[in-house]
Order: sequence, then structure tokens, then C-alpha cells
Amino acid sequence: MTVVEWQRIESIAIGALAFAAASLIGDWWWPLVLFLLFDLSAVGYLVNSHLGANLYNMVHSYGGPALILAWAGLAYAEVLPGASQSLAILGCSWAFHVAIDRALGYGLKHTDSFQHTHLGLIGRARRDQQDEESRRGRL
Repeated sequence: MTVVEWQRIESIAIGALAFAAASLIGDWWWPLVLFLLFDLSAVGYLVNSHLGANLYNMVHSYGGPALILAWAGLAYAEVLPGASQSLAILGCSWAFHVAIDRALGYGLKHTDSFQHTHLGLIGRARRDQQDEESRRGRL
């Protein structure tokens, strides 16, 4: 298996764990309801690909969910203020989103193009690359 395949399988496991945790903490449907919220980070692409990639990558890394889940734990322990259950559901839902995106091949973005991710090309760029490789194989 390739490194990308390992990362995608790992992401399926993380997604399943995050979904299960959110379901145990609250209602099972929260990760699904909140799923598209995190994709609003792609709005940066309306300005330029550099801002878009950086904003997208900030939201589509595991750092944000980890911080929210840490805050939830500290709120539960009454060290920090906050609604621990709501924070935990948000953190799990966010981690679920990142994991599912990665499992589907939508990785962190390079600044040159939305289709260029750390997991490889996606969308039309990937099809174009496959077409080019196919043409070369026939020559």
C-alpha cells in the first residue's frame, strides 16, 4: 500500500472514532448537521489561491479539533469556562469532517491550486493527469 492509502485508511478510523464519540456525548446527527460548516473556510479562494489554501488548511487540520476537545476537557474539569458537552460535540464533529475529507482524498491544499493536495491531485486536475498518463502508455 502507498503512504496515501495508509493515510486514507487511518482517516476512516479517525472519522469512525470521532463519530462514535460525538454520538456517545450527544446526539448522533450533530457531525452530519455540522459537516458543511467547516467547508466555509474555502471562501478564501474567492480572494486568491494563497489565502484560500491557508484558510482551508487551518480549518482542515486536526489542530483546531484538538484545541476544542482540550477546552472541553478543561471545562468538564471546571478549570476553564464553557459548556463541555457542546464543545466536545463541536470538536468531534470537526475531527469527523477532517477525517472524512482526508479519507475521500481531499487533503491539505498547496497554494498553487485547490486541486493540488498533499494526498495528490483531485477533480479535473486528477482526470487530466490520468488521461495524460494513459496517452503516454499508448505511445
